[in-house]
Amino acid sequence: MTSHLPSTGAPLAENGDLDALMASARQIRDAAWGRRITYSRKAFVPLTNMCRDTCGYCTFVKHPSSPEARIMTPEQVLAEALRGEREGCKELLFSLGEKPELRYEAARKGLERLGYSKLTDYLRDMCALVLRETSLLPHVNAGTLTDDEIDTLKPVSASMGMMLETVSRRLTRKGQPHFACPDKTPLQRLRTLERAGQKRVPFTTGLLIGIGETWAERIEALEAINAAHARHGHVQEVIIQNFQRKPDIEMADHPEPGLEDMLRTIAAARIILAPEISLQAPPNLSARHIAYLDAGINDWGGISPVTIDFINPQHEWPEIRSLARSCEEAGFELRERLTVYPRYLTEDLGFINASVRARALGMAGGEGLAREQRHIGETA
Repeated sequence: MTSHLPSTGAPLAENGDLDALMASARQIRDAAWGRRITYSRKAFVPLTNMCRDTCGYCTFVKHPSSPEARIMTPEQVLAEALRGEREGCKELLFSLGEKPELRYEAARKGLERLGYSKLTDYLRDMCALVLRETSLLPHVNAGTLTDDEIDTLKPVSASMGMMLETVSRRLTRKGQPHFACPDKTPLQRLRTLERAGQKRVPFTTGLLIGIGETWAERIEALEAINAAHARHGHVQEVIIQNFQRKPDIEMADHPEPGLEDMLRTIAAARIILAPEISLQAPPNLSARHIAYLDAGINDWGGISPVTIDFINPQHEWPEIRSLARSCEEAGFELRERLTVYPRYLTEDLGFINASVRARALGMAGGEGLAREQRHIGETA
């Protein structure tokens, strides 16, 4: 579980030979993952869009005074879960703002009406509801978590996640995108990454690039992720996500990273990260996403046939059969996976609650991927 330098000797430098860097990344990817690229068929449930952080690039979060601010009811959660189940989804992705009840009275009152004082306790019970009433596997994306919160959520989730985004402390200063965002300080996010490893949670993390970080800071973030995985073996996937402008954000005029920037960062990630860590990039955030295959990705992440991308609502998911054809033309086979990766299922290593693992094993085929490959036969 160590970093892998390019076999060509190409430096991990911002202005290094991109072709050589990508060739090295492809070599590592092909040796570890072959010519198969995966995705998770999911329903996306934004449990609440209130958050105590106010990141300069976020359109998901709504101030409690907004008519759009809400906490989903159990009935609404179950309705979305059942809709996803009918469309062949295997994953229920819970995404939510971080700890709004600690900042806003409206969030506290909203939780109290539902019978809760902590958002993570409500999230736990919504995961339990999904497990009880559907066949789906909950994946929890709740941001920074304490030890007790991880202990609360682990028995009712197959996996968890939190984007590290960056290790740049500069970006927490006034005028920067993470200013006055207590959950976006690098120390807090690194602590959550470490706690998840200590608690043996299959974990998703990643970088958000193009928000003002330097190339050196990207490399430092990737090395921090890899170091945590080397200690605990819990990082199942890393996402390289590109910043996207939106009209209603502070950074509406901030430049977006270009394709070459994405390719260079993806390739560097594949070289730095342990080969068994899955590497993904969102296919809906670039019209030229198929080029990411040449930089070393092996996964497209979650794609929903039933819900929008609430984080980037102006970017539609690709139609899955169309994506399968594009992958085939590039020399890859698209396969559906579960929210938890095969290596955490094949042996009982303590990473997943026994009953949740049993459910996942029942949904998995011989290779640990989804037994039902819905995209192969679905109608366009």
